[in-house]
Amino acid sequence: MTFLTNCSSVIRGTAFHSTGPNSFDILEDHLFLVDEAGVLDDVISPKDDRYDNILRRSEDAGSLQRLKSQQYLLPGFIDTHVHAPQWAQVGKALDADLPVWLNDYTFPLEAAYKNTDFAETIYKDLVQTLLANGTTTAQYFGSVHNEPNKVLAEICASEGQHAYIGKVVMDLPSQCPDYYRDSSPQAALNATEDFLTYCRNLNSRTRQDIVGVVTPRFIPTCSDEVLYGLGDLARHYDAPVQSHCSEGDWEHAHVLERTGLSDTQAHLKYGLLTNKTTLAHSVYLSDSDAELYKEHGAAIAHSPLSNILFAGAVCPVKRRLEQGLSISLATDISAGYTPSMFDSMRQAILSSRLLSTGTDFSKSPIERGGIPASVIDFRQAFYMATVGGATALHVNAGQFRKGCRFDAFVFDCLASQSQTRQYDTDSLADMLQKIIFTGQRQNITALWVSGRPVSLH
Repeated sequence: MTFLTNCSSVIRGTAFHSTGPNSFDILEDHLFLVDEAGVLDDVISPKDDRYDNILRRSEDAGSLQRLKSQQYLLPGFIDTHVHAPQWAQVGKALDADLPVWLNDYTFPLEAAYKNTDFAETIYKDLVQTLLANGTTTAQYFGSVHNEPNKVLAEICASEGQHAYIGKVVMDLPSQCPDYYRDSSPQAALNATEDFLTYCRNLNSRTRQDIVGVVTPRFIPTCSDEVLYGLGDLARHYDAPVQSHCSEGDWEHAHVLERTGLSDTQAHLKYGLLTNKTTLAHSVYLSDSDAELYKEHGAAIAHSPLSNILFAGAVCPVKRRLEQGLSISLATDISAGYTPSMFDSMRQAILSSRLLSTGTDFSKSPIERGGIPASVIDFRQAFYMATVGGATALHVNAGQFRKGCRFDAFVFDCLASQSQTRQYDTDSLADMLQKIIFTGQRQNITALWVSGRPVSLH
């Protein structure tokens, strides 16, 4: 029996995973065989002839873990847009307009990470908090300075989180404060290349992924020279790219006025719209912009909380999914005020309903400005938080299938202070919906990254 030599653990329980934007599977009372590399060697149904034998032998070998009643296995969340240095201001200054929020709060805070002791304190807390909320993979914006970015990379490696991290590039004096910007395009490119190499070396000796990402903050803060140079680096290193695109009226209009192109077309011009690109927000895309995403394989990092606060509009997620775009989900800390992907899933659903109906109560429903057929539900939200993120980052994760890495957590309905209830009238499909709408950090009682148990703080 190969599992005795290849598998480090066997988990027995009921799991949920997404199989597409509109579908999910319930794996009731299955066996999940995890190999030494942290990959699912097999997933065994109770109907499989091997089930009883594997169950008995794994129990005899001491490698079996049984989930209890009202405990469920879910794939680890994949958060594709997090501003790591902004963790220290989560929940702060969200009453301010975006320029005030950036210039009076965010840029001074990000500049403070030159102090690596400060960076270590904040980043360790951030990574531990995200893991405790079920986020096994995160894509981070770092800061302009590389030393704190390296601190973040090392912490992700030691804490056991898959991490995609970018040295933020912002070099345009007219749009960036003197105290917080790259000194020149060449300095920004050199630092980006240094960080990509650093992450590649760290990744070679780390169990889980630590990947450097080409990261222009967004086109308005970057010179043409640095944007073309970043496109060259992404191509040379076959590196992922992340940025913001068409987030709000100002950004969308600024890029159009400066370049004569839409934000999407400008990313393509600079070599930054690739099949490894994830662009946050993407609210104001035209349908032709969306087709460029699809054509080049770029993904949207849907950030529903921050879109409500700063974008001034709702991303038409259902329309983009129906167009065949890759869409993931994000918290967008700290313009998003919570580290919980449960919260992001819920807001994605609620925002879609507002988009569908419109919001002006003084007008009749037909005049209210809604866009019909825009509603998404728990299925699309679950997909974006797991499979959508895995697709955006090109990783074999987000599902419980043979060959997928085992990034997962136990959701316990009976955990202390749980607000998730299960009654005899609830089907298992009901329970997935209940988990998405009522789940919280305290429900997560065990977590694995690449098959390795991770401590929850």
